[in-house]
Amino acid sequence: MREQGPAGAAGAQGREKMALKLLFWELEKHLKSSSGASVVAIDNKIEQAMDLVKSHLMYAVREEVEVLKEQIKELIERNSQLEQENNLLKTLASPEQMAQFQAQVQTGGSPTGTTQPPAVGSAGTALAPPSTQNSGTSA
Repeated sequence: MREQGPAGAAGAQGREKMALKLLFWELEKHLKSSSGASVVAIDNKIEQAMDLVKSHLMYAVREEVEVLKEQIKELIERNSQLEQENNLLKTLASPEQMAQFQAQVQTGGSPTGTTQPPAVGSAGTALAPPSTQNSGTSA
């Protein structure tokens, strides 16, 4: 390989500039001479890209809808279980317990306080109150 001196480097840069000028001139000539064909081609490519984006978005939305439907189904089932549990607890609670609960709800107190008597199970045995243990202070 031959080493180029300052004159050789300047000649190479000059050829590169000429090549770029020629390229821009050809591009400009092509853009000016093309009738509406290139515009239509660009419009078609834009439309294809938009269709592709639309299909990807629709797929993502459908996937998210399926996930949300499943979550709604699980929440409905959980709500039904809790309603059944609530109704059972209401039927098993004594009138005194219900009155105490209503009083706590009206005053904004905790229904699971330590002064509340234990709930009675269907066999007449005392049920353990829900765990209200806290380890330390909460952040």
